[in-house]
Amino acid sequence: MNDTKLTQDIADYHDKGFLIIENALSKEVVDDLLNEAAEVCLGKHGEIAGAEEFEGLDAVSLLQQIIAIHFPHKLSGSLRDMLFNPVITDTLTKIIGPNVKCMQSMFFVKHAGRPGQAWHQDEAFIPTRDRSMTGVWIALDRATVDNGCLWVIPGSHKSGVLWPGRAHGNREFDHTEEAYGYPFAEDEAIPVELEPGSILFFNGYLLHKSNKNVTESGSRRSYVCHYMSAESLLPWSGGALPNAVEDYRDIVMVAGEDPYAYKGTEDISVPYLRPES
Repeated sequence: MNDTKLTQDIADYHDKGFLIIENALSKEVVDDLLNEAAEVCLGKHGEIAGAEEFEGLDAVSLLQQIIAIHFPHKLSGSLRDMLFNPVITDTLTKIIGPNVKCMQSMFFVKHAGRPGQAWHQDEAFIPTRDRSMTGVWIALDRATVDNGCLWVIPGSHKSGVLWPGRAHGNREFDHTEEAYGYPFAEDEAIPVELEPGSILFFNGYLLHKSNKNVTESGSRRSYVCHYMSAESLLPWSGGALPNAVEDYRDIVMVAGEDPYAYKGTEDISVPYLRPES
């Protein structure tokens, strides 16, 4: 990517809370990620929690029954390697800083008829101490309004306010709580339609949602990873320690050095399949 253009894109990111890099991945890379995810579902790369519920199904049928695969990078070399993709790491080091760690990966399926996710902020679920949370959303199918692309409210990250969450009872969305109380109108939201291989970077405080896939067939598949500054502790594990010193250490360093390397890392998260319910 042209350095001048990336500099302007980064400025736009800080202003709007998101950045799109189109056609970042080739069709061959996208196809490999899709194939790897299907094999992970079938247990071909190691045991995955929740698979027993879908025993006997082929990959196509199984993927139609789930919403997401959590932590697939722990089972697939290709999905792990994507954490280090140069387009991703080069952009992240300019958004976040020189030292960047990843703590989560998710492969989303959203087959036809599956629900979306109500308005929320990722930082509310994965807190940092320096507001460095950054989502990286890789489109593996064409993401459209009809099949449930993301919607964002540009600039909604700027205040640094984490809005409260509540249960919504709306079957158009999954069970995740919705954010409420924010001073933004629905008509401020814009859809983020993407071609396969394009990447969306977005701030952890940015309000975003996705709607139900209302198409008659097909999936809106994506690979989504979350990154943050390695300088920040990660009080994510819900342990006995207070948040001031809690530091989740199941991480992958993707750029620079880890200031807390002396603590070592832990294998805490278990890859699992998430059904719609």
